[in-house]
Amino acid sequence: MPTHSDRTRLIASATRRGQGRRPVNPPLERASTMLSDTAGVMRDEAAGPTYGLSGTSAARALRHALADLEGAAEAFLVPSGLAAVTVPLLALLRPGDEVITTDAVYGPTRRFLSRYQAARGVTTRFLPGDAGAADVVAGLTGRTRLVLMESPASLTFEMVDVAAVARACRARGVLTVVDNTWAAGLAYRPLAHGVDVSVQAVTKYVGGHSDVLMGSIAVDDPACRRAIGDVIEDLGWHVSPDDAWLALRGLRTLPLRYAEQARSALVVAEWLQGRPEVSRVLYPPLPGGAGHDLWTRDFSGAASLMGVVMKGGDGAAGAAFLDALTLFGLGYSWGGFESLITCETHQMAYRAHPPTLEGELIRLHVGLEDPADLIADLEHGLAAFAAALTVP
Repeated sequence: MPTHSDRTRLIASATRRGQGRRPVNPPLERASTMLSDTAGVMRDEAAGPTYGLSGTSAARALRHALADLEGAAEAFLVPSGLAAVTVPLLALLRPGDEVITTDAVYGPTRRFLSRYQAARGVTTRFLPGDAGAADVVAGLTGRTRLVLMESPASLTFEMVDVAAVARACRARGVLTVVDNTWAAGLAYRPLAHGVDVSVQAVTKYVGGHSDVLMGSIAVDDPACRRAIGDVIEDLGWHVSPDDAWLALRGLRTLPLRYAEQARSALVVAEWLQGRPEVSRVLYPPLPGGAGHDLWTRDFSGAASLMGVVMKGGDGAAGAAFLDALTLFGLGYSWGGFESLITCETHQMAYRAHPPTLEGELIRLHVGLEDPADLIADLEHGLAAFAAALTVP
């Protein structure tokens, strides 16, 4: 077969021939019970799902497409992005094991490790958010079972050499899991760099329209596949046919949305970088910025999510910034078609090694709006921020 681009493959998977006349998208099947023609085939999974938990047409098509996108033998679906992280941790860790990750890990993932896993005998060491590959490898011990990475990291966007960590871990029998949501399985493929498990929040870029909660777990290794599949089966995790259908629809336009939003994000990031109210823009695609070399080497694209460190300010000034905006929505997500903004300074208090920030930490997600309009909106926000700094 010819080798196609991701953009073409995601469309071609819906239009392959040889199946007779059919709709472009799979039928939406809402079903719990599956009926068989004879008793002899009731347990025959080769004839199709035996029960709704096995997934109907849309879920199966989505799993195949995501596995193809991530270069995986298998992609599992779970009801949220957080579940996509927690299921492999449940499947692969046992009491007495140790996890290594960084302080900049996604907040709910940190909570799961510190609360649920800790209560069950799994310990976690949180390295500083800016820990490099050498720091991670140096931290491996005889108890280390798994290294969990995000690159770029949550909120502060530090990059790590994932391939170097994966090589060192594999040589020591340590498993690696990467939260690949920022790259959407499109701009970076962790499994191709030696990682054992790649997870992402389908909620974000794959769904693309802020109307689906879902996660995916992509894996190659047969032992990991069995362990993860067993946990999903034992817990009864399932995604609804409607959500699977919506996510599959979003996946078809993922490359176009991802690339267009990245172009706009870079315009906005470069403009913010020149503003007197801004100390730093945390966005690896920015030339000269932290992590840019690793991003250039390993990534074929970029998300439109970034951090902005202001010059001074406090919570009141951050709130004034957000309240002055009309195009940016105030909401806790990203990856959809709409621009969003949050103030995240308070989350640094949860870290064991808080970063040094010159002021308030703002997180921006750039949507599909015209970047010129977004910049005009941000000008209003920056003016409100500056005015709040002068209030006695």
